[in-house]
Amino acid sequence: MDQFTLNLLVVGATFALYIGIAIWARAGSTAEFYAAGRGVNPVMNGMATGADWMSAASFISMAGIISFGGYDTSAYLMGWTGGYVLLAMLLAPYLRKFGKFTVPEFIGDRFYSSSARMVAVVCLIVASITYVIGQMTGVGVAFSRFLEVDVATGLYIGAAIVFLYAVLGGMKGITYTQVAQYVVLIIAYTIPAVFISLQLTGNPIPGLGLFSDATSTGQPLLTTLEGMLKDLGFKTYTEQHDTTLNMFLFTVSLMIGTAGLPHVIVRFFTVPKVADARSSAGWALVFIALLYLTAPAVGAMARMNLISTVYPNGTTEAPIAYDARPDWVANWEKTGLLKFEDKNGDGLINYTASEDENELTVNRDIMVLANPEIANLPGWVIALIAAGGLAAALSTAAGLLMAISSAVSHDLIKGQLNPNISEKGELLAARIAMAVAIAVATYLGLNPPGFAAQTVALAFGLAAASIFPALMMGIFSKRINNVGAVAGMVAGLVVTIIYIFLHKGWFFIAGTASFSDADPLLLSIKSTSFGAIGALVNFAVAFAVSSATKEPPVEVQELVESIRIPRGAGSATGH
Repeated sequence: MDQFTLNLLVVGATFALYIGIAIWARAGSTAEFYAAGRGVNPVMNGMATGADWMSAASFISMAGIISFGGYDTSAYLMGWTGGYVLLAMLLAPYLRKFGKFTVPEFIGDRFYSSSARMVAVVCLIVASITYVIGQMTGVGVAFSRFLEVDVATGLYIGAAIVFLYAVLGGMKGITYTQVAQYVVLIIAYTIPAVFISLQLTGNPIPGLGLFSDATSTGQPLLTTLEGMLKDLGFKTYTEQHDTTLNMFLFTVSLMIGTAGLPHVIVRFFTVPKVADARSSAGWALVFIALLYLTAPAVGAMARMNLISTVYPNGTTEAPIAYDARPDWVANWEKTGLLKFEDKNGDGLINYTASEDENELTVNRDIMVLANPEIANLPGWVIALIAAGGLAAALSTAAGLLMAISSAVSHDLIKGQLNPNISEKGELLAARIAMAVAIAVATYLGLNPPGFAAQTVALAFGLAAASIFPALMMGIFSKRINNVGAVAGMVAGLVVTIIYIFLHKGWFFIAGTASFSDADPLLLSIKSTSFGAIGALVNFAVAFAVSSATKEPPVEVQELVESIRIPRGAGSATGH
């Protein structure tokens, strides 16, 4: 059986499973559409949360970023996992106890303001749309190679699949689909990693193989990789090149962005009890760790395999002839994500750090997906990683679209425009809103502002600057009033967006714009790290404005106090 047919069978089988689950778990009420009827088991919810959060950025792009960035990109690992500790300890149980459907609904009720709710809706949509662009980018990358279509067609196919199971099933269908997607993605990620670790080090555990000796040299794998990179003029792999300030702020931005992501937070509204919310967060961290402990090894081994492909004789002075390139290079060239330009006309593939001499351009998002082909693994493993990459991208895309849909139908339409809308009407509005969100995300995914992980990092920064501070102050401060909360969210969001646009050159001049980072505008802080500064602005403005204006009503202060008292799910609001 040829590889294309095998890819179709494996990917098609997983898609049929997702759609079948959505039909089986079809939402019949708003409670099921928004919160899966609050009946999800904590362990299953933890697994669904892991799939919801481990997106195309985690599965496809993160190891690729690490393979090219080395130590500097370890912030992705620390920030994204550290954020779950914040979420489990500081937010999840209290938000579940409040007993609402959406994050904007909590903010609106806590700050006794429809304006606060609407600002939260805007913040949620901006962060979620930015995030979902990264997922659609990942979908396009995976489809373009394994189904042998162009990136745009891959995006359209992925959007159609999400439409079928997300619009039909709502949160209930998405939850059980994400459980299946987690199983697919974790198997797809670890099996190739085990094979490749055995090939390169003889150790079947990738995380341990990373610190084992390479069978080709007898030296530690990282030492061998370091030598290769130095010979080719690339940055060292295990040393820090980024500034400590930017790396720290980037890690903080990812941490508090994780804790402020609405599509993750809403997962904790689906469990029966407050204790289950905390338990779900713990299980999610366990399930996430299975992939995140493997990712550094995958990144390092993928880079080593790439260099060994170009220089198969073990010396960086003897590159392979282009006509003798392996099949995987030719396969990925068709997608446009890997390019060769024979600058000196010698017919050899020169891969170096010098822009003038380098002839091989590699999109970082292909490294995980191409790794099994580079290592000559069996065809079923290649098909499996295709299914895993798509599962990761689609699961998170569905969760984000669910958050956007809920914000539009429940917070905007029912909360503001038409409070008397029937449950059937609200359910229809939610499905229409999700369909529109899918269309917008697909359009924006055709022109992403960076690699999948970089785009996602921007979304985390926006969530960190706008939503996280409002939730923290709403739970732990009785003094923050509605005016302060609104001012803080607006200030944090606007400052962060302006910095990102200035830094990345997105103020369009004469119809053109640069999508790469310019020199930092403030000290050494890059656009992906500015979310932490935006959060500080949010906190500062909220406290300053609240201190200068009237205290919240007594009943609101009592509500805040009761949220923190462990008296059972929803006791604060009678739910």
